[in-house]
Amino acid sequence: MEHPAMKHLVHASSLAALGLLSLLTAARAQSTSEEEELAQAFGDKTTVSIATGATQLLRRAPAVASVVTAADMAAAGVTDLDQALATVPGLHVSRNLQAYNPLYVIRGIYSEYNNQTLVLYNGVPMTTMFIGNRGAMWAGLPVHNVSRVEVIRGPGSALYGADAYAGVINIITKTAAELNGLEAGLRLGSFDSRDAWMQYGRQSGGTSWSGYLRVASTEGQRRTISADAQTGLDALFGTSASRAPGPVNLGYKAIDAHVEANVDKLKLRAGYTLRDDVQPGAGAASALDPVGQGRSQRWNASVSLGDLALSEDLRLSLNGSFFQFVNQFPTVLQLLPPGAFGGAFPNGMFGAPNTWERQIRTQGMLEYRGIKGHSVRVAIGHDDLDMYRTQEFKNFAVIPSGPFKGLPSPLPDARVIEVPVADSFVTPHRRRVSYVYAQDEWNFARDWTLTAGVRQDHYSDFGSTTNPRVAVVWDASLDVTVKLLAGRAFRAPSFSEEYSINNPVIQGNPYLKPERIGTAELAVSWQASTDTQWQLSAFRYTTADMIRATAVGGGTSEYQNTGTQHGHGFEIEVTKDLSRDLRLAANLSLQRATEKATGQDAGYAPHRMGYVRADWRFDRAWSLAAQLKHVGSRARPAGDVRPPIRDYTSADFTLRHAPSARGWEFALSLRNAFDADIREPSLAPGTSLPNDLPQAGRALDAQVLYRF
Repeated sequence: MEHPAMKHLVHASSLAALGLLSLLTAARAQSTSEEEELAQAFGDKTTVSIATGATQLLRRAPAVASVVTAADMAAAGVTDLDQALATVPGLHVSRNLQAYNPLYVIRGIYSEYNNQTLVLYNGVPMTTMFIGNRGAMWAGLPVHNVSRVEVIRGPGSALYGADAYAGVINIITKTAAELNGLEAGLRLGSFDSRDAWMQYGRQSGGTSWSGYLRVASTEGQRRTISADAQTGLDALFGTSASRAPGPVNLGYKAIDAHVEANVDKLKLRAGYTLRDDVQPGAGAASALDPVGQGRSQRWNASVSLGDLALSEDLRLSLNGSFFQFVNQFPTVLQLLPPGAFGGAFPNGMFGAPNTWERQIRTQGMLEYRGIKGHSVRVAIGHDDLDMYRTQEFKNFAVIPSGPFKGLPSPLPDARVIEVPVADSFVTPHRRRVSYVYAQDEWNFARDWTLTAGVRQDHYSDFGSTTNPRVAVVWDASLDVTVKLLAGRAFRAPSFSEEYSINNPVIQGNPYLKPERIGTAELAVSWQASTDTQWQLSAFRYTTADMIRATAVGGGTSEYQNTGTQHGHGFEIEVTKDLSRDLRLAANLSLQRATEKATGQDAGYAPHRMGYVRADWRFDRAWSLAAQLKHVGSRARPAGDVRPPIRDYTSADFTLRHAPSARGWEFALSLRNAFDADIREPSLAPGTSLPNDLPQAGRALDAQVLYRF
C-alpha cells in the first residue's frame, strides 16, 4: 500500500513541477544558448573530499554525500549558507528561539541547539565548547567567498570525531585561481538589509594569495509572536506585563574577513568574523526582548603542509589550527519584562552570560600506497579546548532551598551587577582530546572497494570512545553504483550540559557520557542517460544515551543520559537536462524517528520534504531559476498536546544576468514569493511560545557585482 504522506507529496510536487516546466518550456522556445551546456553552469559537482579526506568521485565516495557549488548557488540566487543547505535532500533548516539560530536537522535528528551536526570551515570544526554548536549568535554565513559546500548525511566520527553524529557539513572557501582578479559587490533587500563585499585573488607560479572583506546589516524580519512565556506568567499572577503580541527581534551588523596564501605545499589561512548588535529573536527566556543585544567574535587561523614525500609510497601531511571565540552581551538581555513575577522585578529580569574560548588543534597524517590495491591513512592528533574565562551580569539569584527552590529571586534594589564567577552560570573549564585513527581503502576486486576505518578519542573529562565505520562500493555497471555503509558516531557533552550552575531552569551534570548512534545505509546511483541521473538512499539508525533535561524536583532540571530513538527513511534525487538550456532537479525525503520507550514520534522534524528546481538559460547572458520547497508532517513530541506544526510550500525565483567572466553581473531574487505562513516548532510543551516561531514572509533582494 502506498504511504499516504508520500502520495500527497508526490501529487503536490508533480503539479508544481508540471507548472514550472510548462512555463519555462514555453519560454525556452524563444531562444536557446549555443555556447555551453547548462550542466557546466553548476561547477564541479562530481567530486567530494569530505567522505575520506581525499578528493574522489562523488558516486564512488564511501558516504551518502551532496555537493553545492558556487556556480550552483549563484544560479539560484543563494546568498547564505542556510539557503544552500535547504536544497540538500534529507536536511531541514529549522530555527531555535534564541536569535533564530539555524538548526541543520539531518534525517530527523533534532535538538534545541543542533549539537549533533558537525560544521567545518575548511576542515576545521566551528564548534563552540559552552553550547556545543556554532555559538549563540550565528546571524548568518554569506557565500560570496564560498567555493563549495560538501555534506555527508550519516555518521562521520570515524574520521572527524566528536559531533559528526547526524552528519557533517564542510564549507570550503574560494581559491585565488577561482577568484583570479578583483570582485566588488553590493546587495540591498527587504528588512532594510544591506551587504557589500570585495574579494581578490592572484596566483604566480607556485604562489597564490587571496583576500575577502564583507560588511552587512539588517533590521531582520518582524513577524508577530502572538504569545510568549510572560503571557503565561501574566495569567498566573493576574498581570499584563507581556510584550506579546509583538514582533520578533532579528537585527544585526556583520563583518567577515578572510585571507589565504599558498606557497608550494604550504597553505596559510586566517579570518575574522564579527556579529554585533545581535537581537535575541524570540527572547533568551522565550519572552520578547526589544532591549538586549549581543556580540560574537571569531578569530581563526590554520596552517597545513601537505603531500610531503617521505618515500615513493609514503606521504606526510601536517595541520594546525587556532580558533578564538568570544560571546558577550554588551546590552544585557531582558529575560522577562518589567513587572515579571507579579511585580517582583519592576524593571524586568536581566542577565548576560559571557564566555571566552580558545581552541588549538594539531594533527599529523601518513598515507601509504605501497600495498597493491590499498590506500592506508593513519593520523594522530591533539585538541586543547579551553573556555578560559566566564562572566555574568544579572539582577537575580536562584533560591537555593525550600518550596521555591530553583526560582529566581531579585537582588537588592533589583540592580544588575557582575556576580562572582563562583556564583555565575558556569566557571571556566578546559578539555583536552587526544585521538588516533586509521583508514584503509581497498580495491579488493574489479569494481569493488572496501573502505574501513576506526578512530579512538580520549577526553580528559569523560574518558575514551571508539567509533568504526565500513563501506562497500560496487560499480555494478558503467551506469550503476551501489553502496552499503555502516558506522557509529558520538556527540560529546557540551560544557553547559556538564558544568552549568546557579541556573534557575537547569543544572549541569559532570558525569554525563557522550551520546551514541549506529547507522546502516544503502545507496544506489544510476546514470540513466547522458542527461539523467538518479540516486536513492535508505537508512536506519538507533541512538543511545541521549542528553536531555530531566526534572529532578524542586522545579529544577538536570542534564542526564536518557532516551533512545529509532529512525528510518529514504531520500531520492533526480537531475535531468531537458536541453542545453534547461535543467530540472528534484528530491524527495521521507523519514520517521520514534522514542524506543514509548513508541511515540520523536517530534519536531518533518516526516516528508520535497524540493523541485528548474534552471533555464534563455539567453547567453540571462538565466531564470525557480524552486519549490515543501515541508510537511511535523508531529509534536510526547507531552505536547498542540496540533501538529502546519505544513508549508515556499517558492523562490531568481533572475540573473551574467554576460561573461568579467564585467557586470546582476541578480534579482524573490523569496517566499507567495508569502507562505512558515513556522518552525517551539519546544514542548509549548506553553512558552504556543504558536511556534514565525519565519520571514515575502522578501526581495537585488545584487550587483563587478569583476575586474
